[in-house]
Amino acid sequence: MRKITNLILMTVLFLSIMTSFVPSTVHACSCARPQDVVAQFSRSQEVFAGRVLEVKEQRYLNGSVTRAVLFEVSHIWKGGNESQIIIHTGSGGGDCGFHFEKSKEYLVYAHPSTMYGDKELLITIICDRTNVLGQAQEDLAVLGEGKIPTEQVNLEGELYRLHPYIWVIMIGIAVIGTATFFVWRKARK
Repeated sequence: MRKITNLILMTVLFLSIMTSFVPSTVHACSCARPQDVVAQFSRSQEVFAGRVLEVKEQRYLNGSVTRAVLFEVSHIWKGGNESQIIIHTGSGGGDCGFHFEKSKEYLVYAHPSTMYGDKELLITIICDRTNVLGQAQEDLAVLGEGKIPTEQVNLEGELYRLHPYIWVIMIGIAVIGTATFFVWRKARK
């Protein structure tokens, strides 16, 4: 009887961990008429030009997937003075994600949002005026010269930090492994 109880408890624990990975409901992206440069500028928290250093997919427990994009900032019109910044966007295919390519330069309009999960992230989407820098002449004419970043930072390590859900998974696996070991050991006696 005790073996069966332990087996049921292990199964319930395993299933409860696995159900946390059920994807959440997503909604298709729909953009209204594009904003003009001035309206987009006032709506944004960060407006900058920069080259993409790295694009990394990030998965969260609630099922959302984003792409974290690390930029080397060349000019700033609004926001901080740091030489690097990480912006989040969707992974594409209906979640409004903007497709960034490594080593290309972009003009980015970013704002805080919980669009891609529970945590507020600095995001840009296809509905914003974010664009390849070479195709943003209209915006650059309105924005002017901008300023050069004054604070040198290195955010590369931020992209590769373990997310909290990875720790939950690792602890869950350790608990299941330990419990399985003790059940197996007890069954052998």
